[in-house]
Order: sequence, then C-alpha cells, then structure tokens
Amino acid sequence: MQDLFLTRRAAILGGSAALLLPRRLGAQPAFGFTHGVASGEPGPRSMLFWTRFRGTGTTPVPLSLEVSTSPRISRPIRAEALADPANDWCAKVSLAGLAPGTTYYYRFAAGPRERSIVGRTKTLPEGHASSFRIAFFSCSNLPFGWFNAYGHAVAADDADLFVHLGDYLYEYPRGIYPAAGEMVAGRVIEPAHELLRLEDYWARFRSYRADPDLQAIHARFPSVTTWDDHESANDAWTGGAENHQPELEGPWEARLAAARKAYRDWMPVSDAPYARYDIGSLATLYRLDTRVEGRDQQLRLEAVVRGAGSDLARALLAFRDEQWLAGNRQLLGAAQEAWLFREFEASARRGVRWQVLAQQVIMGSLKAPADLGALAPREVDPRVAARLKVGAAAAAVGLPLNLDAWDGYPAARGRVLAAAQRSAISLVVLAGDSHNAWAFDLVNDGRAAGVEFATSSVSSPGFESLLREVPPAELGRLLMGANPGLRWCDTARRGYTHLTLTPAAAVAEYRFTAPVDTRRAALVGTQRATAALGANRLQIG
Repeated sequence: MQDLFLTRRAAILGGSAALLLPRRLGAQPAFGFTHGVASGEPGPRSMLFWTRFRGTGTTPVPLSLEVSTSPRISRPIRAEALADPANDWCAKVSLAGLAPGTTYYYRFAAGPRERSIVGRTKTLPEGHASSFRIAFFSCSNLPFGWFNAYGHAVAADDADLFVHLGDYLYEYPRGIYPAAGEMVAGRVIEPAHELLRLEDYWARFRSYRADPDLQAIHARFPSVTTWDDHESANDAWTGGAENHQPELEGPWEARLAAARKAYRDWMPVSDAPYARYDIGSLATLYRLDTRVEGRDQQLRLEAVVRGAGSDLARALLAFRDEQWLAGNRQLLGAAQEAWLFREFEASARRGVRWQVLAQQVIMGSLKAPADLGALAPREVDPRVAARLKVGAAAAAVGLPLNLDAWDGYPAARGRVLAAAQRSAISLVVLAGDSHNAWAFDLVNDGRAAGVEFATSSVSSPGFESLLREVPPAELGRLLMGANPGLRWCDTARRGYTHLTLTPAAAVAEYRFTAPVDTRRAALVGTQRATAALGANRLQIG
C-alpha cells in the first residue's frame, strides 16, 4: 500500500484472559523437518501438502506423505515428494482421490525413522453445504510483534479455511519498518538487509515460518493464500515498485522472479496466479492477484503537488479528469478480468449463492474527511502532516486517500462491480492491506453491487500510529461521515476476521486481539456485520 504508516508505532490495547497457546516456543532444528507442515489449494477431492526437510548435503531427499481420516494415521493414502535444495528444501505434493467435506490428518516421513508433526486438513464440500467458515488475515510484520491473531484462530478452532490476503512477510531491512526502537524483543528477522535475491527471500521465509503460531495455523487448517506487495517490494506493480531502484538493485524482473519463486517454494500454493474454489452450491471463492499480474503503475498525488505551483485545487482537478478517471487503467489486467467476469456468469448459472473475492486491497471508496489536516498532532512528522493536508484537498475534488487500492483504479472497479450486477450475484469482497478494519456497501452506478469486509492487520500498525491524539471513535465518525458506503470501521486495533457463509447470510465477525508486544491468544473485542443473501447491503451489529 502507499504506506502512511512507515516507522509509526502500534497502539497499546487492553487485555482479557488468555486462551491456551498452540505450542511452546523453541529453537528451530537445523536439519530434518524444520518448519512444520501445511496444506492448501483445497478442492472437494484434492489437496496440496507442504513441508520442509533440510538435508545434510546437496542431494534432494525423498519424502513419503501419509494421509488418513484417523489422527493415528491408520490405513493411510500415500504419495511421494522431494525435498530439493533448489527449492530451499521445501517439498510439495498434490493428492487426488479424497472424499468431499472430510477431515484428514497427514504427516511426512524421511526414511524409516524421521517423521514430521501431524497436520490436519479438510476438503471442500460438494453439493449442499449448510455453512462454511473462513478465517482471513493480512499484514503480518514479525518485528512489530507477535502473531496473536494466528494464535487465537488456532485456539478457537472454528474455521474450515485459513485465507491470507497478502503481506505475509515484509521485505525491509532491520530497523526500517519498524524502526529499531519499535522492534519487539525476540522478534528478529533474517537476513538483516533488504530482500533482493532468491536467497534473501528464502531466508526471510525461514525467519517468519519459525514463528510457532504461524506454524500452528498452517498445521491446523487448509489455506488459500495470495501475495500482496511486501512479499516482493512495497507498492509493486507489473513493471516495478516504489521500493525498487533498478539503477542500484538491478532489473525489477529478476527481483520479482526471485520473490515469486520463494513464495511458491514456501507456501502451499499452485503456480496459477489466480484460481477458483468451489464450496459446493453455497459459494465460489476466487483468489485474485491485484498486485503484479496486470496492474498499471500507481498514480501519485505527491507528483501532482510538486507540479501544482500556487493553484493546487486546479492541478488536482486536472489530475482527476485526465488521469484518475482514465477508462483504460487496469488493476487485474485484461486476461484476469475477463476470466473473472466469465466466472461470475458461470457461478450464477450453477445457482451458487455467494461469490467471494479473496484479494488484496480495499475496493470500497475511502476519501479523507474535509478537516483531516486539522487532526494532525502538534508534534507529528511534517511529512505526515503534509500528506494529511493533501488528502483533505484531494477529497474536496472527489479524489480518494489511497491510490494504491481500487480507489486508484475507479474504471477497473466499475467494470468488476458492473459485471457482478449483470450476473445478479451476491458479491462478497475480502480485503486486507490497510492495517485497519472496514465494512463497506459497494455501489456502482447508484445501485447496490456487493459488500466488503476488510480485515485489520495481524501486527502492522494502522491509523492509530499516525493520529495518536485523535480518539479512534471520533476518527471513525469523521471517516464514515465523509464516505457514505463506509458502514463501520476500526482504526486502532490488530486482529483478523471470521466469516460464516450460510444459504441465508454472510456474517463477518471482526476479532481484535491482545496487544502484539506480548504473545497472548486473547481477544479484546469483536464487531459483527451481516449481509442477507441477495441484499448486497450490510447490517452492522
């Protein structure tokens, strides 16, 4: 995202009684099964399984996968995998022939004596499904704090699917985001420098996946994951990134290829950039890539300000009409967009009740309140104060806060929402990226088009780190007053969101966790938002 939050501090929240943590802390083994197990890419009759086995030389290590409906792994189905140093010793294998809507237990073995921990997974249902539960997450920055959201989801154990919407890790060197004085004790990332090459990205994955709560959530639930920008570089787009300087860091294509390979090595994902998952007749889940698959370069208000001279309002109006409203700008890219529109139509023809987008950035419209600049603390960083004032000036001519989100691509957003309206579907958009929690009614051409549940971050700080002197409730009131589609927001807390789909309703429970400076799987608050089937409108509470 176009990061307002760089080098700002996370808020300190209240607490409640801690739930049992999933496993104790401990050093990662140097060899053998080093990082647990994971499953992903679920289907009604198939699943992808992942592990990492560090060998002692340079020769790949054959592994055996055992999958059973019994926790004791009795009468298992078997498959073969290979832990290859060319993939940082990660191993993946897809297994077909499973039963729909069934819980399975699995483990890997290397030879007769070495076995991984036992993981649990569940295939998607076929036909009628009375409910389906998704826990979704975004923006997990390890040195900012503990992954209490993962810990709580494991302890609650009330999800059928774990979805991560991106910023699973961050590419920055130590001491940048967070600053050295903001780093939480015991949360040290490797390597110390910024990620540029394949070995750098591999090492950062090894660092993050040593976290016990992250290992636990991967072992407990099947996952659907998609990357955002920080898995490669901040504000990435198809041809570059804000945090990439080719004259110093080499070709963007080489860095992106390294980031993509590391992600595919370490995550239980297929190589498909976007995909569909059928949850019986209840829902179709679409995993999208809004980041690098077809995104045009972000527009920048800063460039408008630099060239505005003495008439900022006139410059903003020209920018709005000549660049921001341009009808040919892409966020998904033409191929992915056409695929999605065909999928909408096909899902509607099959009579599927819900169509769910698992994607990265906020789709709802979010403009600054008119008096946003006046909210800046007296001793705020001058760059932050200037950006707040520019945000207010932009809002006065109808421009949004964050041009890295769908707000920066209004024509592309309009095409997606119009396609949803043409297909007469019940659209639910899941989003992350912003570090705060939001609930939107999505409107296109004056008509309801869908709803959006945008989750808070796991650990990355949000608005509360910028506007510490402004009560969150007051900031929320101002934001909702300036944005008619924004039905609710929380600008101060970390956490995740739990979504329950039934044939009658989609119910999101925003779950806010204990302060991330301490490892504790407790909640400090919740908020519900509900959409009735076919309404494409939210009820809050």
